[in-house]
Amino acid sequence: MTKAELVNIISNKLGTEKNETQKVVEAFMQEIRTSMYNGDNVYLRGFGSFIIKTRAAKTGRNISKNTAIEIPAHNIPAFKPSKSFVEKVKTKVAVK
Repeated sequence: MTKAELVNIISNKLGTEKNETQKVVEAFMQEIRTSMYNGDNVYLRGFGSFIIKTRAAKTGRNISKNTAIEIPAHNIPAFKPSKSFVEKVKTKVAVK
């Protein structure tokens, strides 16, 4: 599903204009981004959590030059679904 499809579905369910729904979806995503840029996790009960994971520094390899490179510690955004969300997907979605 794309963002445009999501906006269409929500606007149809709520009976609102697509451009207003688009603004709400964009504002929602921007608030999640802003919170995470500030180092805060976002918890949505029954859905999941947008969290910041810290990756430790490690040594990697540049295989084209056959040299070792140092990869510094860094943070990455991640999504952790709630237990109820995981259970619904397990029971409702067929294995491909």
